[in-house]
Amino acid sequence: MASTAVQLLGFLLSFLGMVGTLITTILPHWRRTAHVGTNILTAVSYLKGLWMECVWHSTGIYQCQIYRS
Repeated sequence: MASTAVQLLGFLLSFLGMVGTLITTILPHWRRTAHVGTNILTAVSYLKGLWMECVWHSTGIYQCQIYRS
């Protein structure tokens, strides 16, 4: 009975680790930098990931560019 509980706990922890690895690999938010100009309307946020680089403007525009291999 105790070994079944330990096996189930190990399976759940490994599954959570796999889900976390997939999420961090897919998301473009590995490196985030922000630039705020003299006016709040000119705020820009840069997001860099493994597969793409994205720019988010405070006006709501979100642009991504996929890296070429």
